[in-house]
Amino acid sequence: MTATPERPTPATDPYVEAERRRAARALLRTPLLHADAHADDLALVRRHQRELTTMFADGLGYRLVVEPGLARLLKTGLAPDPSRGLRRRNGRPFTPRRYAFLALTLAALARTRQQVMVDEVVAGVRSAAVDAAIDVDLDSVHDRRALHSALVALVDLGVLSERDGDLEHWAERHTESLLDVHRDRLAVLLSAPLVSCEGPADVLAVPEVPSSAGGARITVRRHLVERPVLSVEDLTEEQRGWWRRNREREREWFSRWLGLELEIRAEGALALDPDGELSDLAFPGVGSAKHFALLLLAELTEVARRSCAAVDDGTSRTWVPVATSTARSAGDRVFRAWRRGLRKDHQDDPDALFDEAVRLLVTAGLVRTEGATTWVHAAAARYAPRAELVTAAGPAGERSLFEQEDP
Repeated sequence: MTATPERPTPATDPYVEAERRRAARALLRTPLLHADAHADDLALVRRHQRELTTMFADGLGYRLVVEPGLARLLKTGLAPDPSRGLRRRNGRPFTPRRYAFLALTLAALARTRQQVMVDEVVAGVRSAAVDAAIDVDLDSVHDRRALHSALVALVDLGVLSERDGDLEHWAERHTESLLDVHRDRLAVLLSAPLVSCEGPADVLAVPEVPSSAGGARITVRRHLVERPVLSVEDLTEEQRGWWRRNREREREWFSRWLGLELEIRAEGALALDPDGELSDLAFPGVGSAKHFALLLLAELTEVARRSCAAVDDGTSRTWVPVATSTARSAGDRVFRAWRRGLRKDHQDDPDALFDEAVRLLVTAGLVRTEGATTWVHAAAARYAPRAELVTAAGPAGERSLFEQEDP
């Protein structure tokens, strides 16, 4: 009996893989791609639609919708996260009032023509507000500015485009504007199935992926994609077991499909983007507040190092507690040392600067605040410019994030 020789595995075309990776990264960076602003990326997504659809569904539990003029990646979040909300063009976050007007505007646009004057949208918003039992006063400049923020956000997303007029100054000057409503983009904008939702909690609820459908795999991968600092102690027992068995193989998956590098340590892992394209928060970065936050992080990691050395009982050091009063004292030291290099408004208001820096560190996943305690994550040592923190090694002598050598 003659054995049949195995067929050689076909060689992977590195050019094709690079294209798929670029398309996947484009969708993560901009989950709604459309032909007007993202023609090249959309063409790549359409070219590799089959492979990308399978990868996002099986690997991350996301649904990819591809139509002639758009591609929409419908992502399921990890949990409600106030640090990742919409922002206005001036960088300030959306307020609850602005979110309310955004929802009312979407409801109004569902009933309008494909081309509509902005005053017609105002009338539709008033009608939708009555249906929703929400009090609005679009004769007041406060509510007009909130509605203007919603309209501008939809322009930036590509759901609306201005054909003629002066939308920019509508809130203050009552200027008129003619808008195009892109109904194909409007139809795929919402990722939550609203038909089954009875309240806001239902919209924000994240359904748990069952184990039989790769729940542990999908949860861990989503975490590394959406919040690149992964802490093993934040995972369930099932997820920790899956991570221990598969973490080395995950390096290849993240590199192949998303171009991300995994840095695996005792406490968990970091997902690093060598090109710096996929993060919505550049940290470390330029600007007075970010510089102050980085210097504050150095002080906090030094305090955490001393705390680890004082209590060397071999327990987890993923999150190290620091008294909030101690953290504030560290901020005062940084402020006194570096005040002259800060922006003038920060020099004049150190309390506001400290709060802004802490919010930055919380958003970056390096710090948590709980009442009188500030928790410092081991990954903070990776960014702190002078940190040399040491903690207990993990299983098999793994190095800790606190043992980062490079400043």
